Amino acid sequence: MPAVTPLADLYDFICKGPLLETIGLDAEDVRRDMNEWIEMGLRLSRILGFRELMLSESEKTRVYHYYLPVYMWCKRELERHRGRFNDGDKPIPALVIGISAPQGCGKTTLVDALEYMFNYSGRTAASVSIDDFYLTAADQQKLAKENQGNLLLELRGNAGSHDLDLGTQTIKCLQNLSEGLSGFVPHYDKSAYNGRGDRSDPSTWSKVTGPLQVILFEGWMLGFKPLGKAAVSSVDPQLEVVDKNLVAYQKGWFNLVDSWIIVKVDDPGWVYEWRLEAEIAMKAKGKPGMSDEQVADFVARYMPAYKAYLQTLYSEGPGNAKPDNVLKFSIDKNRNPVG
Repeated sequence: MPAVTPLADLYDFICKGPLLETIGLDAEDVRRDMNEWIEMGLRLSRILGFRELMLSESEKTRVYHYYLPVYMWCKRELERHRGRFNDGDKPIPALVIGISAPQGCGKTTLVDALEYMFNYSGRTAASVSIDDFYLTAADQQKLAKENQGNLLLELRGNAGSHDLDLGTQTIKCLQNLSEGLSGFVPHYDKSAYNGRGDRSDPSTWSKVTGPLQVILFEGWMLGFKPLGKAAVSSVDPQLEVVDKNLVAYQKGWFNLVDSWIIVKVDDPGWVYEWRLEAEIAMKAKGKPGMSDEQVADFVARYMPAYKAYLQTLYSEGPGNAKPDNVLKFSIDKNRNPVG
């Protein structure tokens, strides 16, 4: 059974975290804000289902080496963002934080944790995913027919399979919600049509009431930059149309992002195992999901994009991003940060 961690030991543990230097903090910063680290850590542990005073080593790592350091960075980004606007009657638009990470690496849990911490601290936040904006089943079938033979566009996932207008309208609406006004975030049902998916009925969409200070926008391909025909065709000729589609994503969605979090992985092949785990969990909840063979086929349709775009994203960052507004770090196969 895990033992209760003394506060002095907790302080030392936080200071040894692999992300502390990356987010620009040192031991004195932690000491100054230790009350906040403790309070937020206890609250976060509870909503994650952990025994907050008796965390295992892996649970302690997840809370104090991962989620809380990323939150501290995001909080500072929010302060910078709001500081760019003069005091006055005009509302300050919500800060849009883009979170780019491969499928299955735990970004949804990270986003949920960040959203909880922002809202608990009085900094109203909402989250959206590029998955919310996939085309309807009917429009996806139309896309596949128009690109017959291109396996990368046969199913949802790659650039071209999203409703860019719906995404843009949703984010802009949330970004500028006035006091008491509401907007809606679409839902996508990945279990529909035996795992092929479809957009959920609008009656199920999430209602968000303004004003917001933060919008957390996450997705597996956020920030991918178009590379041109020659570069992508050498990876897979089917990527040529995907690369062309990325131009509209960069001009539309990516330009809405103010700050970026880039979660790096050494081996995109981990996505296979992570996705399989997700399907098993969905089936355990009584929802239909894909078989092991369907998972392998589904993930294979993403691999060319990972191979083509990840290294540029990791080395250069998103095309419109300012270096001071980008947080990049790696995680291991167990989804823990390694710096």
